[in-house]
Amino acid sequence: MVIREYEGRTEAPGKVLRAPAEPVVSDRLDGLFGGLSARKRVMACQLPVTLTIALVVAAAAVFSPETLTNNLFLAALLFHLAIAAACAAVPWARLPAGGFAAIPLLDCLAIGFTREAGGPAFSVMSMMLVFPVVWLSAQVRPSMPALAIAGTILSTVAPAIVRGSAPAGGSMIRTIILPLVMSVIAVTAHVVATTIRRHRTRLLESEHDLARALDESVRRQGLLDAVLKSVGVGVWVVDRRGRTVLANKAMHADAALAGILESAGGRVLLSADRSTPVPARLHPAERAASGEDFRDELYWAGPADRQAAYSVSAHSFPAKGGQEGGAVITFVDVTSLIGALAAKDNFVATVSHELRTPLTSILGYLELAMDEPGHEDIREELLVVRRNAEHLLNLVNDLIAVASERVELSPEHADLARIVTEAVDSVLPRAAGAGLELKLEVERPLPARVDPARISQVIHNLLSNAIKFSPHGGLITATARRTEAGLVCSISDTGIGMSGEEQEQAFTKFFRSARSRETAIPGAGLGLPVSKTIVEGHGGSISLDSEPGRGTTATFVLPA
Repeated sequence: MVIREYEGRTEAPGKVLRAPAEPVVSDRLDGLFGGLSARKRVMACQLPVTLTIALVVAAAAVFSPETLTNNLFLAALLFHLAIAAACAAVPWARLPAGGFAAIPLLDCLAIGFTREAGGPAFSVMSMMLVFPVVWLSAQVRPSMPALAIAGTILSTVAPAIVRGSAPAGGSMIRTIILPLVMSVIAVTAHVVATTIRRHRTRLLESEHDLARALDESVRRQGLLDAVLKSVGVGVWVVDRRGRTVLANKAMHADAALAGILESAGGRVLLSADRSTPVPARLHPAERAASGEDFRDELYWAGPADRQAAYSVSAHSFPAKGGQEGGAVITFVDVTSLIGALAAKDNFVATVSHELRTPLTSILGYLELAMDEPGHEDIREELLVVRRNAEHLLNLVNDLIAVASERVELSPEHADLARIVTEAVDSVLPRAAGAGLELKLEVERPLPARVDPARISQVIHNLLSNAIKFSPHGGLITATARRTEAGLVCSISDTGIGMSGEEQEQAFTKFFRSARSRETAIPGAGLGLPVSKTIVEGHGGSISLDSEPGRGTTATFVLPA
């Protein structure tokens, strides 16, 4: 397994960085030509004609010296020289954009006169018309190919007119065929040049888009680098095979987390009980790699004398844009928080134990006082004192149960239907006083091995909540039945209900909804946590199903 710390640029596994390709010759020439001034560009375009004429003069001097004595041929050569001089002398940048077209048109005339002056031996010079024709046709303006064709016609017609000779048969063929051939070349050159120019424009736009995307990617990568380095949360990214893609600095700086990265199968990671090693298939990396999302699960890591607690969450991401999918796993060190919660629970348990002893003594002496003669005139007051002392004792017992997350149970064979019925009967007067209808639906009998007092406490807690949170005229329904899952008991009401967030926190110690605080509904936020502890102590489960304004259904399931 390859582990990479996320420092600066980090590439995904298997990705190879390649150097940019060397520019081809055409790109270099294009770049060189594009950097020239208008005058130098005209001279460069004229250069093929000038060089060809120089070669023609050299060939004539060797193979046909008498041609150089022909005044018309010499005049044509001077015409070419004048055109070349004009290319270098004229300030083309100051002229209109299409002003350079005069040069290739003059080239066509000069080539025509040179061909005519040289005679049949120089008829091959008609091929030189390709240079000015392509020069004109490669321009953006659609009128340029027409000028190229016109120049070709002039190259055949103008010399004959100047010489005053009637065109012969061969001359007529040249007059017709040569413009046709050059017309095809002109149109082809224009189409090819236009297509190349369009593709080049698209390539440039694509390059600009890629450059912008690269700049944005670099900016985002820099931002991600800064975030991952600054946060104190361990961030671990794995692929679909559970292999490490990257791990931030916090993962490597923490010895326990670094051990998780380096271990095989996650044997250094422990479950919430701080002693059971996490099996390989349940390791966060394996679960995340398989596409499972989870959040805020408690794990322990590190040696026994320095164990650290981590809240672990994972979020998977799909494959996209040719990139392999994977998952992001975060490790938040909650050791201090776990310690603070344990200290709080120990404090609550200690104080509760200290309170339970004097309360038990108070209740004992109250019983003695009530049994003694002579207190008949204050018996009602003593009953009020005993009732409140018993309430305090029950509250203290709930605190002890919640703090220790366990209760002492005395299981025995009992009938759940009878327990539910007795609990409903005991709260009937209270429900009637609140203007509520109480409905009982139970199967009989429902034998079970439970602690009757504790299960009765659970049912009383759920009924008490239903009464407190139901408006006048509401309906409360208590049901108990046998199913394949076990013995199911539900308490439903038509009260104010709870939101999804409130349901998630309903079994948290001391939690009370915002509505209950606003309306001053009494309670300590211990009924549901205690009920959960009791039900789970029996091997069962408890859940809520609620919707704001539509009521709540609390359901617990016990083994049959």
